[in-house]
Amino acid sequence: MRKLLLSLACMAFMAGLAFAAEYTIVSYDKDKKVLTVKDKDDKEVKATATDKTKVTIIDKDGNKKEGKLEDVEKRWSSDKAVGKKAELTIEDGKITEVTVKSKK
Repeated sequence: MRKLLLSLACMAFMAGLAFAAEYTIVSYDKDKKVLTVKDKDDKEVKATATDKTKVTIIDKDGNKKEGKLEDVEKRWSSDKAVGKKAELTIEDGKITEVTVKSKK
């Protein structure tokens, strides 16, 4: 019985995990903070950026540092962003984490 309960608990935990995935940017509505992307199956997904969205910036040497959502929003608002790849973690329609490479 303990093994069964432990197995069920592990499955519930694993189902709750969210993994970062690579998406292709379609558009960004800066007023509503809604990013429209396509996943690997070419399915369109809409996700909202929030104040709790964690931003990680990777420099050219591979070092990670914390960034600001405003910096990423500037990139997404640009016409050049359409078709670019973005590494995102999306949970319940909200962007929880963004990882981008530094332009510098």
